[in-house]
Amino acid sequence: MNRTARIAGLFYLIFISTFALADLLRSQFIVTGNAAATAQNISSNELLVRLSFLTELASALFFVLAAWALYVLLRSVNKDLALLFLFLNLGGVVVECINMLNLLAALMLLNGAGYLTALPIDQLQAQAQFYLDLYANGIMIAQVFFATWLIPLGYLVYRSGFLPRFLGILLMLDFVGVLVWLLQFFLLPDMGMLSYPGWVVSFVAEVSLTVWLLVRGVGGKGTASTVTG
Repeated sequence: MNRTARIAGLFYLIFISTFALADLLRSQFIVTGNAAATAQNISSNELLVRLSFLTELASALFFVLAAWALYVLLRSVNKDLALLFLFLNLGGVVVECINMLNLLAALMLLNGAGYLTALPIDQLQAQAQFYLDLYANGIMIAQVFFATWLIPLGYLVYRSGFLPRFLGILLMLDFVGVLVWLLQFFLLPDMGMLSYPGWVVSFVAEVSLTVWLLVRGVGGKGTASTVTG
């Protein structure tokens, strides 16, 4: 079980690292509230946009692999709940990957086929910004799944007997943080500061889980306590 735990930790670490890198790359060309500047950045940094796309795609892949390894680790506690968090994670990743096409659509509009030159530049910029806005909203839709998977995952970690209970509590608090972020984004878009505490909780919870799995593995003799209800 220690081997499985460390594999899960490694996959989770790669997921976190690649997701952070993709976000950093996006910040280099997306200028919030300035469609013209964003369009100029995309047109002059096509490789950067494509790198951000591929990096996020890699992060999505490793998130699924991390969820699979956690499923293998925790299925002896309760297989049904382990399957639930695995499917919720997969659902979020599917939404995320489909949503990434909006990022490519913005790039294709600004650096695409010759027939697009028939359209005025300001119209192309506006359409590209529309796809980028769709991309931002799609990220938040994926959070519905990424928030919900934390409930069965956190519960199984809490009840496992071979992982510390505080990790399970942190993961369930992470659900609350992501939920607040989701509601703030759609209901109170001008009050981003409301989501900051949740971001801190998410960072602490997911980094703590990753570090524990990588460094400590599982406790005891690797025997899980079975939860039946």
